[in-house]
Amino acid sequence: LVVCDEEGEEGDSREIPSVLRNVASTWKEGLLNRKRPFVGRCCHSCTPQSWERLFNPSIPSLGLRNVIYINETHTRQRGWLARRLSYVLFVVERDVHKDMFTRNVVDNVLNNSRVENAIVTVATDLDAAASQPGQEHKAVSKVKQKARAFLQEMVANISPAFIRLTGWVLLRLFNGFFWSIQIHKGQLEMVKKAATEQNVPMVFLPVHKSHIDYLLITLILFCHNIKAPHIAAGNNLSIPILSTLIRKLGGFFIRRRMEESADGKKDILYRSLLHAYTEELLRQQQFLEVFLEGTRSRSGKPSPARAGMLSIVVDTMCTGAIGDVLVVPVGISYDRIIEGNYNSEQLGKPKKNESWWGIACGVFRMLRKNYGCVRVDFNQPFSLKEYLDTQRSRHSPPPVSLEHALMPTIISAELVQIYTHAHSVVSHDISRRQLINNLAKHVLFTANKSSAIMSTHIVACLLLYRHRQGVVLSKLVEDFFNMKEEILSRDFDLGFSGNSEDVVMRALHLLGNCLNVTSSSNRNGEFTIAPTQTVPALFELNFYSNGLFHVFISDAIIGKLCQQYYVLVSASLLSVPQPCQTIYQVFHDTVTRLIQYGVLYVAEEDQEELSPSPTDEPWPKKFAEPLSWRSDEEDEDSDFGEEQRDRYLKVSVSAEHQEFFVFLQRLLSPVLEAYSGAAIFVHSLSQPMVESDYTQRLFRYLLTRTERGVAGYGESATHYLVKNTVRTFKELGVLKERRENKVTTLELSSTFLPQENRNKLLQYILGFTLL
Repeated sequence: LVVCDEEGEEGDSREIPSVLRNVASTWKEGLLNRKRPFVGRCCHSCTPQSWERLFNPSIPSLGLRNVIYINETHTRQRGWLARRLSYVLFVVERDVHKDMFTRNVVDNVLNNSRVENAIVTVATDLDAAASQPGQEHKAVSKVKQKARAFLQEMVANISPAFIRLTGWVLLRLFNGFFWSIQIHKGQLEMVKKAATEQNVPMVFLPVHKSHIDYLLITLILFCHNIKAPHIAAGNNLSIPILSTLIRKLGGFFIRRRMEESADGKKDILYRSLLHAYTEELLRQQQFLEVFLEGTRSRSGKPSPARAGMLSIVVDTMCTGAIGDVLVVPVGISYDRIIEGNYNSEQLGKPKKNESWWGIACGVFRMLRKNYGCVRVDFNQPFSLKEYLDTQRSRHSPPPVSLEHALMPTIISAELVQIYTHAHSVVSHDISRRQLINNLAKHVLFTANKSSAIMSTHIVACLLLYRHRQGVVLSKLVEDFFNMKEEILSRDFDLGFSGNSEDVVMRALHLLGNCLNVTSSSNRNGEFTIAPTQTVPALFELNFYSNGLFHVFISDAIIGKLCQQYYVLVSASLLSVPQPCQTIYQVFHDTVTRLIQYGVLYVAEEDQEELSPSPTDEPWPKKFAEPLSWRSDEEDEDSDFGEEQRDRYLKVSVSAEHQEFFVFLQRLLSPVLEAYSGAAIFVHSLSQPMVESDYTQRLFRYLLTRTERGVAGYGESATHYLVKNTVRTFKELGVLKERRENKVTTLELSSTFLPQENRNKLLQYILGFTLL
């Protein structure tokens, strides 16, 4: 928890509740025994020139700043009046750039050749449908009026006065329900340098977790005299009055679904308008802000990327309309999101449409609570042109479908060797679609990796997957500290600071409605904390725990592989690595790290088991056969002759390491339980079923298993996991989909019509569950 000004000085302690003053006072103690990592560098492999540009060794040392803490030192004035009016003076002194206003954008878009061609095409179709030849001019004029109307509904209308007013309101408002909104001054320095020195547009691509993501990024850029971006907003927010306010802040509205028009055909007119408008903004050196996920994450993990807007940016650059674009992934982390939770949607209820009543209720609810800290990480800007050139010059492996990767393993007893699969791929020229999809995945991966880990993430994760039956406060604090060390050692940053006990207490307060706190009967009179075993409480804790999922996902999969000897391609059920890395690279690095930490060790075939330390208690759990291992340093052709021996990975017998190992395995248990439940449920699919009905019935089945205590992890029934299992089973070839009259139906594929093969699928998934 950080309360500090730009120079790192503590804020006015009179503004801090007395219970938490000692948390703020520990800010200067230093974070932990480990040095805080600097996150947010661009990819050295894909963009080596951008890696060197904008960065210098002093950047990491600039440290953090609480954006919403403003005093007279942040203004040009001094004295009693300046202290009282510091927020007003600060906002007035910000530079609202004149070059952020577009010029003749509507006319330029309507005169764009792409739009003109679309207007003629649509007019021709209308004329043919009306059977009125010779009326081409009238039809074109009608379609052009329609295009202008679409455009008027879409375009932003930025107001500098309104941006200043909104900046002041947000600074005052956020001070009321956030402890701090932290940014790294070094990251902002790189963004500011790129904005002023490089004469190219920038595209900010943030993760999407809350409705206030839009406001946060605009506010932060405004406070640092960086040009505010034009924001691609869903038309679900286009409601009276609110839409006007959003446009004045730089928002422009796009349809959430652009696949088809009312008559079932692609709406080429709307698509051409959106493409031309985006091109015009970039051509006029405007900055853009696009949420690749399309909607807020309901699970706490990034949602799959929707690369439609990104493809427009790529096409604009490839056609030569602009020379280059700087891409800026942005990570955002909340102690607690203002929406509270997404339990209603995770319980299968439809999303409520945005309305003024909902907004008013949300603001009222926000003013009554405190939501902890926020951390926003701006990644190092990288050249889109450099990224595309690098990708095209590479010989990339062809995309392998999940069906082709896993079907031989599931249906037959043969095991596919990891190393052979990873190194026997055939090079091919990368397609445009794959190029854009890889870019979108790369950006989301980078933004998520730079997102700071919050205290609520750690506490929720520990309570769900290490102390599900309850834990005394002192043990929770001890494990919290150890978990911080594990996170930092993996080069992830933390979004909090201070004494561990104080931070844990604050996190428990924020998660209070999901926890049971009881007095312990021991002499110390400690409290025992346990997660509430209701479905909504487990869903909410799982949401915050998932903020930690990406830190340990590769370690957890290695843990499952060490428990059961299965092929590594099964990991594609659970995680997708950075596109510029192979599965082999990711997990080789993970195994090497676990060996360095002592969790795993390498033994030769005839080597005796290592004996436990006399101080270690015997570990009762028995793990399955060890996993064979060969490091990259060992060449297959090395001249060891008869002395060459097989080497194996084994789990350390240390109780501490085994406890961590079990934690890693439990981390995946809700996912695996959802897949195993889906594999059981697929036996009931005797005839084709509408996909929405199938998804809803599967959800009810998994929820019933949870309510009856059959499922060990209640969070395995979240609607997000249910949809994920359906999507995966389609990619795996278990389910086959057909689309007729805008309705998608699901049926069993011919491969899985035999019950024997469905049983093999279930056994394959059950093989990864915790023994």
